[in-house]
Amino acid sequence: MAAMVLAATRLLRGSGSWGRSRLRFGDPAYRRFSSGGAYPNIPLSSPLPGVPKPVFATVDGQEKFETKVTTLDNGLRVASQNKFGQFCTVGILINSGSRYEAKYLSGIAHFLEKLAFSSTDRFDSKDEILLTLEKHGGICDCQTSRDTTMYAVSADSKGLDTVVGLLADVVLHPRLTDEEIEMTRMAVQFELEDLNMRPDPEPLLTEMIHEAAYRENTVGLHRFCPVENIGKIDRDMLHSYLRNYYTPDRMVLAGVGVGHTQLVECARKYLLGTRPAWGTGAAVHVDRSVAQYTGGIVKLERDMSNVSLGPTPFPELTHIMIGLESCSFLEGDFIPFAVLNMMMGGGGSFSAGGPGKGMFTRLYLNVLNRHHWMYNATSYHHSYEDTGLLCIHASADPRQVREMVEIITREFVLMAGTVDVVELERAKTQLMSMLMMNLEARPVIFEDVGRQVLATRSRKLPHELCALIRDVKPEDIKRVASKMLRGKPAVAALGDLSELPAYEHVQTALASRDGRLPRTYRLFR
Repeated sequence: MAAMVLAATRLLRGSGSWGRSRLRFGDPAYRRFSSGGAYPNIPLSSPLPGVPKPVFATVDGQEKFETKVTTLDNGLRVASQNKFGQFCTVGILINSGSRYEAKYLSGIAHFLEKLAFSSTDRFDSKDEILLTLEKHGGICDCQTSRDTTMYAVSADSKGLDTVVGLLADVVLHPRLTDEEIEMTRMAVQFELEDLNMRPDPEPLLTEMIHEAAYRENTVGLHRFCPVENIGKIDRDMLHSYLRNYYTPDRMVLAGVGVGHTQLVECARKYLLGTRPAWGTGAAVHVDRSVAQYTGGIVKLERDMSNVSLGPTPFPELTHIMIGLESCSFLEGDFIPFAVLNMMMGGGGSFSAGGPGKGMFTRLYLNVLNRHHWMYNATSYHHSYEDTGLLCIHASADPRQVREMVEIITREFVLMAGTVDVVELERAKTQLMSMLMMNLEARPVIFEDVGRQVLATRSRKLPHELCALIRDVKPEDIKRVASKMLRGKPAVAALGDLSELPAYEHVQTALASRDGRLPRTYRLFR
């Protein structure tokens, strides 16, 4: 203690090394640190005299470069978006997916996703493809959805010719050897097992709600390969599917961060007049079915008590997803539905809070904040070229499933009620913010360009979409919600379903004024 007091006293008196340096160099407040000493009395907040005025970049929220689109003689579209930087993202998007498998075994698109970037006519193995991409700092990926298959590469812009040539080879000249197909069977089997074991049930529920909403047609067909089909899919079947759906008129070569003229030249070089591995026969069995919304229920009874074991096991929950038909992304009501989905928002009970994190959305304010026993309430909007689905996913203890379902049906009915101007403006601002933030990333711009050109042969720029979002009014939300509530619901249920209300009761609740389920009375409990 005495040593501490002595040290403090010496410090206050200016003794020791600090005091000696102060005597030698003067008080710090008057010391000049600038080596030049030309402008000793000019504060940092004022400009230096004689220095040219800086010119800063300005942002007006608009892209100055439109998306350029060129259609080749064979029908293939080439789309590009200028973006500064050393790297580019280039890929081929194809109008194919699980919705086109009505005449085939379900799971072909899933197989093709796993077979992507395997051996081709020019490359003997996947390793050789990856080594070629590494020379240009590149990575590759393939993703399939219900209506689109996407092969993409991000690499140095200088390697554009190599990248387009590689993509053309991967898409049009895959070898599909017996060994690769067998390895794919194992990968698909593993993914299906993982899907059924993971604690997050959202992918499985999404699959189930589509199956319920579009019974045995188009987007209601299985996105994942059923277990019984894994051993049945072979090379001939894959070639039959590829012959019908991997045609130039169903493809878009999209690029971000590349010159349009250069991209078109590469497309003509590698994708025009090329004979694919499955021959040049005409497509004869192309499925042009329009999605038929049916509504209905899909239930999967499962013991969820041991989903996540450990010192703090995850509680046993029952998961319910209720959906109603919305509209396609080609319709004018798509934007109001997107705003409505953002206004509903929601999330898990452990979501991080704060402004802009969804804590002011209806499913937080009216559901999660008022009912502590609910673990999740989240809104989702799935949209396709001919239909759409707005749904709410909720999770709770199996004993409170009936109460949970009634809370969700009540929220659906309230969508068609009064819309507060403040909450609408907040939802619109959040949607625009999310749109602009996501479009900061080059791969997201690539996917946006490709998907829009594939569906509409053109692209709406972000500032055009923002203008449409700003134009949404409370009466638009009320109108689209009222129209949606006139349809039949789709219901997906997973877990202990002993307390699940009957489908007819859910339908009655959604058609009522207050969203309440019909009362039921039991003689024995």
